[in-house]
Amino acid sequence: MSAQSEHSRRITIATLREMKRNEKRFVCLTAYDTAFARILDQAGVDLILVGDSLGMVVQGHETTIPVTMDDMVYHCSLAARGASRAMLVADMPFLSYATPDQALSNAARLMQQGGAQMVKLEGGDAQQDVVKHLSGNGVPVCAHIGLKPQSIHKMGAYRVQGRQKHAAESMLYDAEILQKAGADMLLLECVPMKLAQEIVRNVDVPVIGIGAGPYCDAQILVLHDVLGITPGQVPKFSQNFMQQADSIADAIAAYVQAVREGSFPAPQHCFD
Repeated sequence: MSAQSEHSRRITIATLREMKRNEKRFVCLTAYDTAFARILDQAGVDLILVGDSLGMVVQGHETTIPVTMDDMVYHCSLAARGASRAMLVADMPFLSYATPDQALSNAARLMQQGGAQMVKLEGGDAQQDVVKHLSGNGVPVCAHIGLKPQSIHKMGAYRVQGRQKHAAESMLYDAEILQKAGADMLLLECVPMKLAQEIVRNVDVPVIGIGAGPYCDAQILVLHDVLGITPGQVPKFSQNFMQQADSIADAIAAYVQAVREGSFPAPQHCFD
């Protein structure tokens, strides 16, 4: 097989598991339409997340709560047309997975109509029945723990999760339970880097970090943060890669290289 055909081969969960075993970092980024998904795909991004973050960076809402299933299916279908190599993952929006049957119905929409290869949902051990039901019906699942943006009104603020001993132990438990329930991947958001490192060691599935330090198997950021076009305050864990780039494609390529070589995230992007 030529180097070119190897590079263009579709990324799957098996690919990402192999990269984890070989301690080779993989690269993730959000996208919400065809044009940007194509740029990310061509730059070597391994996983594209159609995130409900679109509610804030595309639709202009203050939170992700207003994002609907119709929104997610629509934007996922757009991104799917631009991603020929990268694995495509779609967020399940707020209250779209309150029961196992509801989750299965909505996951089917994201995969059949949106073209997603995996769905992502927020929550710890309380979601194990949902994860088990999805996994048992052939739906790949990424479980999102740590800071959960869909729970912002319950939490009251966006803050680092897992700093207290009991919270860290709870998150370790959640990671193990979700893996046992059938989660194929975990995403950790705003977690102290030492806790993230322990979680990575304790599970066999790939672990993606956003504000979770350098020890995760992969890193993800919101595309608009990488390009420096997010309005308002930029998260501590992000970096504007457009500052040293001549084009959007160059900025994405710089992000890909920084993640692969381990220069991102740097200490200033991490939480103790």
